Amino acid sequence: MRRSLTNFGIGAREAWGLTKPYFISEERWSALGLLAAVIALNLLQVFLLVVLNYWNRDFFNAIQAMDRHSLFALLLTYQRVPGFPGFMPNLIALNVVLVVDYVYATYLMQMLQIRWRRWMTKDMVKNWLSDKAYYRISLANQQGSIIDNPDQRIAEDIRDFTFNSIYLGTTFLGNMVNAFTFAFVLYAVSGPLTLLGITIPGYMFWVAVLYCIFGTVLTHLIGRRLIPFSFQMQKLEANFRYNLVRVRDNLEGIALYAGEDGEQLSLLERFEAVRANFWLIMRRTKILNFFTYSYGQTANIFPLIVALPRYLSGAIGFGGLTQIQDAFSNFQGSLSWIINVYSDSTTNQDLVNLRATVARLHGFKEAVAAARVASLTGPQLTQEGAALTFDNLTLSLPDGRKLIENQSLTLPAGEPVLLTGPSGAGKSTLFRAIAGIWPFGSGTISRPAGTALFLPQKPYFPLGSLKRAVAYPALENAVTDDAVRAALRAAELPLLADRLTDIENWGQNLSGGEQQRLAIARALLTKPDWLFLDEATSALDAPTATRIHQALLDHLPGTTIIAITHRDVSVTPTRHFGLTDGALEKIK
Repeated sequence: MRRSLTNFGIGAREAWGLTKPYFISEERWSALGLLAAVIALNLLQVFLLVVLNYWNRDFFNAIQAMDRHSLFALLLTYQRVPGFPGFMPNLIALNVVLVVDYVYATYLMQMLQIRWRRWMTKDMVKNWLSDKAYYRISLANQQGSIIDNPDQRIAEDIRDFTFNSIYLGTTFLGNMVNAFTFAFVLYAVSGPLTLLGITIPGYMFWVAVLYCIFGTVLTHLIGRRLIPFSFQMQKLEANFRYNLVRVRDNLEGIALYAGEDGEQLSLLERFEAVRANFWLIMRRTKILNFFTYSYGQTANIFPLIVALPRYLSGAIGFGGLTQIQDAFSNFQGSLSWIINVYSDSTTNQDLVNLRATVARLHGFKEAVAAARVASLTGPQLTQEGAALTFDNLTLSLPDGRKLIENQSLTLPAGEPVLLTGPSGAGKSTLFRAIAGIWPFGSGTISRPAGTALFLPQKPYFPLGSLKRAVAYPALENAVTDDAVRAALRAAELPLLADRLTDIENWGQNLSGGEQQRLAIARALLTKPDWLFLDEATSALDAPTATRIHQALLDHLPGTTIIAITHRDVSVTPTRHFGLTDGALEKIK
């Protein structure tokens, strides 16, 4: 039990750490206003339920007394009732106000949920994409980090957290106010009970309290095992989904290798992990449902049985009996809030899923913060001077093995450079370090303050039109159609020049060579001050690669081109360096 309370305290602190930023953000007044409105409507609903409780008492008493006047008034008009302040409204008015209250409480709650989700998504995406945190987290994942599937954490976990937090928070507050209100009603209407010579005033109130304490404690003892199961289920479902996406994005490669059997085995292995974990949830939920359903069913008849002796003795009328049952039901139901929302597999709006979601989001937030701090470690990138300079540069792999050690070099602007070397020598790692995204190593890289463009061996194309793919990372409207067509023709892609508005998955629909030439067109369009190519023409035959390199030199006279490749090209650069055994050596 002590461990459970400790975990609850940790979960509460983590949840508050995720909640607080929104309610002190630039949207705090609208957020707090919506929250206050939702709370006010929930409190109004509690008040209306109290009125309805007294209405039920008077209505059934009128039935028992065959009082036609009171029945008509309670149904259609209003009347004064002894013991109730003011006028008792009719049933139609009560139901109309209850319906309107419920509709707008739900509507405003959903408005707050989606606004919070929008703000939290923007904040999380911004932090994830800042300082290359997303890239550093991916490197950490390769070393066995538990921060997996960031897409799920942003898309699904934020949704579940915001929706569940508001739903559970408002229902908790409403239930506690409801319990407090009906506690007085139940205490007043249940009267005293003498047992073994001891008179217990408001005895139904104490019975309800003991009943709820017993149910809450037992529910937690039975259901607490569901929390780690739910956490694991979210992870396993995301892994299965990720594997499916991998198959979808690599259809041609799988088909060429005839790798269907291996992919099927991999998919079914991941689904088997989902199934096995789901069975654990099923078994524990079955035990929990046995108790909670029995608890709920007993609560329906239990107050009538306990209050029946006072009714049979004539101490209360039939309306009083129904009022006690209704008051007990409201009081007990409100105090049983934890039991009712502990685990709900039909809606997932429960404490088990909320705790698992909080843990995943908190872990992701901490990982993003750590990754952004890590940007201060490793090789330091500065933007100053007029040359590309390496000062005591050391680059390592995540396991500590050094690829480049204590190298110092200056590459002036305006002179194209070719860097060659065998596979695994560290050329691509150097490319990443110059881009400022490699965190392992030491030393300083100084890059001129002008614009720079990096083209990797496998280009990236965003979803959307061909024009957007060529213009990236600039926006489509930042370049003209004529400029894009000219760049495509210069990159030897004339057939694509008239397809600028076509929307396709360009990373799949083009061959490897076409993708690399499309990336070259991007460079021709952007005209950066510095252009870094990492095997950017490796999918092209030697004559085509030579023509492409020459086109870059011809169309970008003001650009310094650094080409990293494992083969030479016939276009002779001013400088040629080789990378072997951790050293940069000038060849010519």
